[in-house]
Amino acid sequence: MRYSVAFLMEEPYTIECPFCGAAFELLIDTSIPEQEFVSDCENCCRPLHLSIQAEPGMVSSVQVDSG
Repeated sequence: MRYSVAFLMEEPYTIECPFCGAAFELLIDTSIPEQEFVSDCENCCRPLHLSIQAEPGMVSSVQVDSG
């Protein structure tokens, strides 16, 4: 019997909220080269639009927008 093991390549990345200035950490799956999603600020709960570029095992760039 063969088993396939998939490893998530998650890397921690600290972002700063453009609304309140709080910094918090996200785990980013670096197996996906281009990502866009919305995450709420852990401090003020306002929605943040994130655009992420990644390579396996490394976050290349993160853009955080308030809109």
